Amino acid sequence: MTTPDQFASVRYLVDDVQAAIDFYTTHLGFTLRTNAAPAFADVTRGPLRLLLSGPASSGARVTPSDLSAGGNRIHLSLEDLDAEIDRLRSAGLTFLSDVVSGPGGRQILLTDPAGNLIELFEPAHQ
Repeated sequence: MTTPDQFASVRYLVDDVQAAIDFYTTHLGFTLRTNAAPAFADVTRGPLRLLLSGPASSGARVTPSDLSAGGNRIHLSLEDLDAEIDRLRSAGLTFLSDVVSGPGGRQILLTDPAGNLIELFEPAHQ
């Protein structure tokens, strides 16, 4: 899982990645970290890393379209997604999606008891 010295990441699903970059960097003091528009970008402010995922991103594809609560969620990075899935399934948890792979890595969604989304993410090894 994410260690205390890493960024805290939140994924926001956006319609227009470039417009979101402009908004957060121009008006709210975020710094652009990665720009893969139109699919994805991330911006940071202090310990917060905001993942801006457009419709073509793998993060948006993993989100079921019938969610009433929307697709925004916390984002937890980890080293071994398969091991974490096995551990959580052994604890009786069920997942909201299958594993989805994209250029940045692999992810899967689960929900907390109140239905809030949690994305477990394993970055691509480069």
